[in-house]
Amino acid sequence: MKKPDLQNIDRTYWWLFALLIAVAIIALFSASSTLVYSHHSALGPIGQQMFFIVLGVIAAFGIQYIPSYWVRFGGYALLGISTLLVYSTMIPGNPLVVTINGAARWVRIAGITFQPSELAKLSLIIVVADQLARIKTESDKRKYFYRTLIIAALVMLPIMVSNLSTAVLIGLIIFCLWVLARIQWKYTLSVVGIAAVVLCLGYAIVEFGFVRPNRPMHGPFKRATTWVSRIDRHLDIGDQTSEVRDEKYVLTDENIQEVYASVAIARGGASPLGVLPGNSKERDYLPLAFADYIFAIIVEESGVLGAGFVIFLYLAILFRACNISSRYSDMPAMLMTMGLALMITCQALISMLVAVGLGPVTGQPLPLISRGGTSVLITSVYFGILMGVSREQKELRARVNVTREESAEDAPIVTLE
Repeated sequence: MKKPDLQNIDRTYWWLFALLIAVAIIALFSASSTLVYSHHSALGPIGQQMFFIVLGVIAAFGIQYIPSYWVRFGGYALLGISTLLVYSTMIPGNPLVVTINGAARWVRIAGITFQPSELAKLSLIIVVADQLARIKTESDKRKYFYRTLIIAALVMLPIMVSNLSTAVLIGLIIFCLWVLARIQWKYTLSVVGIAAVVLCLGYAIVEFGFVRPNRPMHGPFKRATTWVSRIDRHLDIGDQTSEVRDEKYVLTDENIQEVYASVAIARGGASPLGVLPGNSKERDYLPLAFADYIFAIIVEESGVLGAGFVIFLYLAILFRACNISSRYSDMPAMLMTMGLALMITCQALISMLVAVGLGPVTGQPLPLISRGGTSVLITSVYFGILMGVSREQKELRARVNVTREESAEDAPIVTLE
């Protein structure tokens, strides 16, 4: 059996991957107090997450040796499967669907519970990048723009029903890929305009038709009232009677995460180093501190310096992808690299903005750090693909250099007499 070649692996990505895992482990031990208490065991929930982290490392190591054209081919198969699973979450009474916290986003197959939308995000980026890379002429741009638009819309529709923030995030990444593929602005901006009008119109209908009259909403978009309420609470708009204004200072099930996250941020901001790891108090009160709001615990325990370090790690992923893409002649791999790196970085920035109170609650996990098996494994796959593209680029450059050296040696020596 041939041993894997370690010479051309991307050590920069591996360092970023390892550092994020180290942050994840420290944050996991700090933020899982409520989870440990409910399970009456410190090893159970933490050990389970460590198991997924180990699987993620193994997956990333193996995937980095898969040729990028195989990844693109597998993306189409994965997109078909994940799209069917996402649509299955809309079927009432589907025995495969698991509802958690009022959202039917999870599917359980063979005892394994996961979010098919995470698979759809990954495969959609791969497929859209491959389609846009086929553009050869100006006329092709219109053709592949509409093709990718239709593919993205079909995948995003069922995701939007249960998870609007994920659908918006996917739309943002697709828009970035259109820009990188040099699609005409009249096409991309027209889609942005239509989407903005639809979202604003939908917001107005839900706000004035259901939220303010306090009427329940039924059907596939029944969670729309939750989205609008979160936006209203964040922007401090809606019914502004004195009674309602006073209610925002009362701890409720709707604002408990935001309140305790703000307290954690305030405690961490008192010192550049925070209260130091293991000394968090808000982890015992902040619901799901180990999930969507884990960045608030990181800020509480490590202060501005720790928060800045985590932000640097995610931005470094994107900068590394830009560096690799600028030297890579394979357009499909370049677009795929940028799409995956943008997804990791943008999702991380959104999660962190929400945790510090600069955005409405979205439910976006912090990639590789928030607790969750599906999220950790999928993010590890992202890293594996990014490492694989970088490895191919290094091997290609090495072959080119060898060819040039051989050509120089075989060239006849001409002497002037």
